[in-house]
Amino acid sequence: MTIPVPADVISRLKAVLGEGGWSQDPERLAPKLLEWRDRWSGQTPFLALPGSTEAVSAVVGICFEAGVPITPQGGNTGLVGGQIPMGEILLSTERLRAVRDVDALDDVMVVEAGVTLAGAHEAALAKNRRFPLDLASQGTATIGGVISTNAGGTAVLRYGTTRDLVLGLEAVLPNGEVWNGLKRLRKDNTGYDLKQLLIGAEGTLGVVTAASLKLFPILPSRAVAIVGLASPRAALDLLARAKEAAGGGVEAFELISRVGVDFALKNIAGQRDPLAQTHPWYVLVELASGEPGSAEAALERLLAQALESGLIADAAVAQTKTQAQALWSLRENQSPAQKPEGATWKHDVSVPVSRVADFLDEAGAAMTAFAPGCRICAFGHVGDGNIHYDVLRPDGGDDGAHSAARDEGSRRVHDIVARLGGSISAEHGLGAMKTQEALRYKAPVEVAALRAIRAALDPKRIMNPRVHF
Repeated sequence: MTIPVPADVISRLKAVLGEGGWSQDPERLAPKLLEWRDRWSGQTPFLALPGSTEAVSAVVGICFEAGVPITPQGGNTGLVGGQIPMGEILLSTERLRAVRDVDALDDVMVVEAGVTLAGAHEAALAKNRRFPLDLASQGTATIGGVISTNAGGTAVLRYGTTRDLVLGLEAVLPNGEVWNGLKRLRKDNTGYDLKQLLIGAEGTLGVVTAASLKLFPILPSRAVAIVGLASPRAALDLLARAKEAAGGGVEAFELISRVGVDFALKNIAGQRDPLAQTHPWYVLVELASGEPGSAEAALERLLAQALESGLIADAAVAQTKTQAQALWSLRENQSPAQKPEGATWKHDVSVPVSRVADFLDEAGAAMTAFAPGCRICAFGHVGDGNIHYDVLRPDGGDDGAHSAARDEGSRRVHDIVARLGGSISAEHGLGAMKTQEALRYKAPVEVAALRAIRAALDPKRIMNPRVHF
């Protein structure tokens, strides 16, 4: 239901945003009110499209004064509903698209929040540098969005999450004031780190408008392979061997179940079975090095030893960039490949790397008992313990019945995750989907501290009010 907004507030917003800076056109709003997986659809009385930090400040200041709630939105690629307004003013950062600076000596790039991840990659490459955050949604995901959700992606094993890649932020705080924290420092030990509060806050502590991001050299040696193996435990053994063979050169280590491969072959045009024979599990591994030829040599040694010992059953090494992209396409299309298969319980969880196989064993037994005939599609960043664990309705089953059991089924999965020392949200955030569920697993003392921080910065709770604590 649309939250009543005083007419004078709408008039003031229109005045500060100017022509092209706002919309109430249902057709213009429609794509911003529907979540990618069609689980959440929202409403808003007004779409704010500020084109500068000053305009964002004006919008937030007006809403703060009037006590009118705001939902910030980047590229609308979020998967937990945190970016979908349910009657709040919708503030989109899509017009904040400037690349303010790229400095190869500092290895820093300053970009505005509406720059897409792909755009950030291109800007870095133009200076012979790399910004290593890689997501399947890089063409639409924005810098502000990935910062607000602390996105992970495929290269966390080597470079860390978004939190590890941000040096400074510019943000509009909930009262409308602008905080210019666009530092480029690797060391700054001067008290509380405000940027780290904003990273992962999902817009609840303010609107990120720009960021200083770390850049890295482009590594000349890169090798990609896909291997077939019998179990996740074998995959963990292979990961340990890969780390020994390449040191810090393991850039990605992605686990894919055969169920996921089958879905991709069935539902995504142009996909091919990666190996001659089928296998229960697959690992996509990528090594990179600054020494020409060393990643290729390390991967060759790793696979030869793993085949000889029987750890893996088969492997295919990409010989060209096109072949490497084809292997990555199989991984990146795991979520789209599920959409035609019907209702799904989605889980973005993490456990200690050493417990990944335990989690998959225990969760598989629990889901098979709870939802007989369900199809389990597990894939993800096993190198950092993050598994996307999706439970699809039985083939030919009823979507409604499966969806009705989602909450209970997911709670059983999350209970296993918690018992193994894990997290119910590894990289997607809490959003509307998991905010209440998280209270089940967080200690009261932690929740109280988080609420105190939020109350101090946003006493009227106007920023994304349905999300977080």
